[in-house]
Amino acid sequence: MAGFTSRYAVHRLVHYEIFDTMPAAIAREKQLKAWRREWKVNLIERANPLWEDRAIELGFPPRA
Repeated sequence: MAGFTSRYAVHRLVHYEIFDTMPAAIAREKQLKAWRREWKVNLIERANPLWEDRAIELGFPPRA
């Protein structure tokens, strides 16, 4: 599928956040987009230091 994941060869979901409303999720996405890369890496590594695939937690099968 064309888009971000194919363009950047994304294979793992290493961080996600759940929100009650779409506006809250969009606001957070815009906030994170404005962050420096280092801040984003620190956010991920606090909760997922090994950068494991979190898609499994959402019910997706593990990647082969």
